[in-house]
Amino acid sequence: MRICLVSETWAPEINGVAHTLGHLSREASARGHRLQLVRPTPAIPAPRSADVEAELRVRGVAVPGYPQVRLGLPASRRLTRFWQAQRPEVIYLATQGPLGWSAQAVARRLAIPCVAGWHTNFDHYCHDYGLPWLSGPVRRRLRTFHNRSQATLVPTRQQADELTADGFQAVRVMARGIDGERFSPAHRDPELRRAWGAGEHTPVVLHVGRLAPEKNLALLRESCVAIGEARPDARIVIVGDGPGRKALAASLPQAHFTGFIPADELARHYASADLFLFPSLSETWGNVLLEAMASGLASVAFRHAAGAELIEHDHNGLALAIDDGRGFLGAAVTLCQQPARRARLGRHARERALAYGWPAIADTFLATLDHAREIRHGTSRPRPA
Repeated sequence: MRICLVSETWAPEINGVAHTLGHLSREASARGHRLQLVRPTPAIPAPRSADVEAELRVRGVAVPGYPQVRLGLPASRRLTRFWQAQRPEVIYLATQGPLGWSAQAVARRLAIPCVAGWHTNFDHYCHDYGLPWLSGPVRRRLRTFHNRSQATLVPTRQQADELTADGFQAVRVMARGIDGERFSPAHRDPELRRAWGAGEHTPVVLHVGRLAPEKNLALLRESCVAIGEARPDARIVIVGDGPGRKALAASLPQAHFTGFIPADELARHYASADLFLFPSLSETWGNVLLEAMASGLASVAFRHAAGAELIEHDHNGLALAIDDGRGFLGAAVTLCQQPARRARLGRHARERALAYGWPAIADTFLATLDHAREIRHGTSRPRPA
């Protein structure tokens, strides 16, 4: 198939969407599929990906608080010319923003089938940024967008059920994958631990992610403070950056803040820690949780997104009810003081994570695209969700 990916973001940008699309594109290219890419012109010049045979870069504007991330603007004329010259057989819309709407409208005019991905909970962000009254209208717009596609891919069965109950059609599940060699306990580094001031038996608590209001940073801060009071020798390491970093660093002066780091360094940081805290409730999936589990870490998370899909409570991690912030804090403090329990949970966490290989995830992705193409051209009947 000739597949066109439409996305706001692409490597070397660091986020869950770019991470997922990078793996899917490599798997698709390795199987002989031809790839196109439509994205905003990046803030920092970047060469075309080796897996992409043709690329269209459109105008974009910086996302407030994230100057390195560009929001794609509508580009109907350029998209029409691009696809008339090199017509894709199916389009994957990884953005629900203006570029995604523009691409979908052009695809409908040209009778090219589309599959849409649910990569971001935009309706939930309305609450996180003080605009709760916008949540309902945003949800209705998203429903219109996704129901104009041949299928919608979401990361978890829980989310598929929720969207289907809310009137979204043809919702399918495509989880996210992991490279179990890159993210592995084998990368544990005593030298890195010593740089953090941690000895062999010192508990190291890790958080990885974008530091922004929607990531529940208040609970992260409270949990780290409580851990410090219970275990003054514990070390806190926070990987990532964003508009919430300055305030978080001011409230956690003893923590190590690394900013964004390269993938190989990230794997070493995971493997060199002992406990992973993931308080976010805004994720559609949460790649960092799967990375932590593959690295052999015991994790504390909520029963939401990847936390609900991956964690069996007290078997391969601790998963709390989404309204139990005090329970999350208590679980983090308790687990920090239980090395044998952490080790047991970490072993089972890695076993669970290794079931999520990228080749199997790509099978689902490509099968859904192929089926959308068949439906659009009348060679197959729609399958039930």
